[in-house]
Amino acid sequence: MNTAEQLDRLDRAVLNAFQGGFPVCERPFDPASAALRERGVDVTADELLDRVQHLDEEGVLTRFGALVNAEAIGGTATLVAMHAPPDRFDEVAEQVNAHREVAHNYEREHPHLNMWFVVSVADEEEVERVLADIEAETVQETYNLPKEREFRVEAKFLLDGPVADGDVDLSHLGPDVTPEERTTLTPAERDLVLEIQGGLPITATPYADVADAVGQDTDWVVRTIKRFDLEGKVRRVGVIPNHYALGYSENGMTVWNVPDDLVEEVGPAVASLDFVTHCYQRPRHEGVWPYNFFAMTHGRSEAESRERIDQVHDRMDEFWEVGEEDWDTLFSTRILKKTGIRMAERADANTE
Repeated sequence: MNTAEQLDRLDRAVLNAFQGGFPVCERPFDPASAALRERGVDVTADELLDRVQHLDEEGVLTRFGALVNAEAIGGTATLVAMHAPPDRFDEVAEQVNAHREVAHNYEREHPHLNMWFVVSVADEEEVERVLADIEAETVQETYNLPKEREFRVEAKFLLDGPVADGDVDLSHLGPDVTPEERTTLTPAERDLVLEIQGGLPITATPYADVADAVGQDTDWVVRTIKRFDLEGKVRRVGVIPNHYALGYSENGMTVWNVPDDLVEEVGPAVASLDFVTHCYQRPRHEGVWPYNFFAMTHGRSEAESRERIDQVHDRMDEFWEVGEEDWDTLFSTRILKKTGIRMAERADANTE
């Protein structure tokens, strides 16, 4: 029996309702539990808190709290593809993973580009240096695929059960705040980012606990996180599920050679499919990589994953006649490294 099958009605309600839009106010579990009761899920604030703690302890959540947008905090990250010869694959993976700038690395099904990793640096110019070092060590060419346009980043994984549409948004609660034009961080904001990047304390007063940790008032923490949410420095606040634990084991990266003059129309149309979690325009590499559009899908079975990929294909077909050579799907077969983005250096470089 997998974890998803063991989740009860309340577990499913929590996971569906609060993958975003969790309240940013002094005692957030009070309005959160009230919102569930309005939707027919009988739970008190204390019971909801206990359940979130349990889900976290059982590994159903990767964390609870604010999902920080590293790109908006400072520095840059880029996706890189390369070929690792099968007889040297593990050796090459070890060489790539030894670079602290490499945050994620996956083996993917492709006849040539079978290794895909993310490089995260405080200074964009450092990307070229890291890739040059990797090429020298591995004697393999790298193909840099930086994001040129983002159409969607919303990795939500819903389950059968209450609040099936995941439509609870309590982000309006708490104090009114106004976004600021400033893109840099103050030292206090930097400390806050580093404190919350791994999640909030799962307590009745998480923002007060963060305030104690960074030596600030609770009101300042609440206002700053709410403002970060509006400014895009925080993508959302809520429970961040482990999608593998929920049964979403099929991870398909679909790639498309979209005519350049159609990308602006195709992007929002594909991003509107609720099962597409990431959707970007990226550069082609002539003679090696003909695709300029990436759409990530997840499924709970191979059949569901294929069905969702077919739906992306159908949506693409609404704009131009997609040929067999115009697209591909690269399934991940192994996680080679997953350490997360090195936020400290990127935040430090963007602090005044």
